[in-house]
Amino acid sequence: MGAWPPGGPVAGARVFKPLAAEWRAVAPASRQRFVAEREPEPVPVKRIERRLTGFLAGRPGPVTAMVKDLTTGRLYRYHRGERLITASTAKVQILMALLLDTPWRELPGSVRHDADLMIRYSDNHAADRLWLRIGGAPGFTKAGRRYGLRHTRGVPGDCLDLYCWGITETSAEDQVRLMAALVSGRSPLPAADRDKVLKLMSGVVRGQDWGISAAACKGDRVALKNGWLRRVSTGRWAVVSAGLVRGGGHDYAVAVLTEGSAEVGQGIATVEGVATRIMKSFRACTRIR
Repeated sequence: MGAWPPGGPVAGARVFKPLAAEWRAVAPASRQRFVAEREPEPVPVKRIERRLTGFLAGRPGPVTAMVKDLTTGRLYRYHRGERLITASTAKVQILMALLLDTPWRELPGSVRHDADLMIRYSDNHAADRLWLRIGGAPGFTKAGRRYGLRHTRGVPGDCLDLYCWGITETSAEDQVRLMAALVSGRSPLPAADRDKVLKLMSGVVRGQDWGISAAACKGDRVALKNGWLRRVSTGRWAVVSAGLVRGGGHDYAVAVLTEGSAEVGQGIATVEGVATRIMKSFRACTRIR
């Protein structure tokens, strides 16, 4: 759930140099007019489901996912009704809750440092400190409502040596809503603070930048936060990835949540396989990252 498990990054996990990016304009005005004048093509739901059924056969579950093209509105949901835990992806909502109360420019240096540690390095103790600063579970849930989340509520109390933010149940749809709030002019978060969150998510350290990035094309910009947590009750791993992929004049909000993997690497492979199999129906890459 926090710093990478002992032994270093999982072999075969996709690693790339993070790209800090400007995320303000989705597309040139001419492109936006073109999109407005033309109905988007339907998403090939049955084709995607056949791909996912074949890929997930024999893999542990459950799995839920969603992709939304924020430029055209095209979307695909997989197992929409599933509610799985956030693991460390909750750290994005913690930061976004913090910034609703205090703009980045007004935060003390120590709090900014904790935010950097929490997002880029997935530091759990930094997350605990910021969790308390936002008022714990009630503050987390209140912020989620302001961002339009419907299925995500903070869990109060202590979970082993950490607070319980990592076992927050959520939906893929809520995680996509949260990512969309980072690029929307209608977001309750001001543009300068949205840009700061995206900059941190674009700079996740090597070895933690797997996940939805596997579905990016060459030249795309990616901002993400991943999570991995071993369930004490089962010894199995929850592995999650949520973020934004920008390329070809489009912003794609992507979330994949899984549970039940015997090893972290197995969960990562599932997340990346699901993301790539959905995204290939939204656009074609001439070159993969």
